[in-house]
Parts: sequence; C-alpha cells; structure tokens
Amino acid sequence: MYRLLQVLYISCNVVTQGLVPGFVEVDVVSAESRDRGVYAISVAAELTGAGVQNLRVYERRGLVDPARTDGGTRRYSEADLDRVRRVLELLEAGLNLAGIALVLDLEDDNERLRGLVSEQG
Repeated sequence: MYRLLQVLYISCNVVTQGLVPGFVEVDVVSAESRDRGVYAISVAAELTGAGVQNLRVYERRGLVDPARTDGGTRRYSEADLDRVRRVLELLEAGLNLAGIALVLDLEDDNERLRGLVSEQG
C-alpha cells in the first residue's frame, strides 16, 4: 500500500498537506511540469496499464516521444502518459497502430489550430 501511495504521489506531482504522514507542503502541477519527463518506463507502464514492450513499440511507431536522459534512459512526462492512455483507448476501440497514428496527428493538428484561433480571437 505504501508503494502505491509513493507512485500516486509521484504521478500526481502533488504533496498532500497532512493526508499522508511525512508530506507537509502543497505543490500544484504546472503546465510546464506536464511536459517534463520524470517517469521511468516501468513506472509509466504501471501507471498506464501498458506493457513495457508495448511502450517501446509505441515509441518506435512515433505514437509517443519520451524524453531521454544523457545516458539514453526514457523519461515519460504526464503528457506522454496521457498520450499512451489515448493510444490504449483507440486500441480498445479497434484501431490498429497505423490508424492510431493518423488519429493522433489529426488531434494534434486540431489542438494547434484551436490555439491559433484563440490567439487571434
């Protein structure tokens, strides 16, 4: 149970005030921290429910692009984990990896275009 709390603490990047013994501060997740790679591949697999080998395949197919340390170790961000969860949703819906790549590209384009429209509006 304590290990699970540690993983949840790391994944939320929030320190709870008084709810978990030993944790005293409150730190809200910023937009910049969502893109910072902090999770090793094994933790990313545990948090998303995807297998480690599947995460490697998703990276090879361009579906996710985790950061790398100087030594080459993959580091997944919250944004990467959200993307992996989206891949899993689309797999569950019956799409293959090629179809998922197209869907993710279209979703990325839509997000970028909406950002441009909101800047101009």
